[in-house]
Amino acid sequence: MAATTAPLTARTQVRSFALGLPGAVEEFPWEDDAVIKVNKKIFVFLGAEGNAETPGISVKLKDEEVHGHALAVPGAAPTGYGLGRSGWVSVPLTGESAPVELLCDWVEESYRTIAPKKLIAQLDAG
Repeated sequence: MAATTAPLTARTQVRSFALGLPGAVEEFPWEDDAVIKVNKKIFVFLGAEGNAETPGISVKLKDEEVHGHALAVPGAAPTGYGLGRSGWVSVPLTGESAPVELLCDWVEESYRTIAPKKLIAQLDAG
């Protein structure tokens, strides 16, 4: 019997993309909840692996048009704990979520907001 593999989840694809950015590292500051950092600063909150109840990501989007587009996704909202005031948006990964390519675009924008210029230059050169 041949082994079957489940399709990659949106979270898995976003995580893989984020970890492929220059200088990106994954950490678990709150038990199972993963974050991806660059230069010791978070640029994406991934939550816990296998969270079937409320899967989602949070990214920092400074561009007003992009920020508004992200907030238009059903279920999206400014991130709690006061982060929403700084441009953070939480986007669910269920139902009518944005396509993975768009989620990755938002992760890259969040990275560009947080990352040092030398790493952004490295990303642009790659």
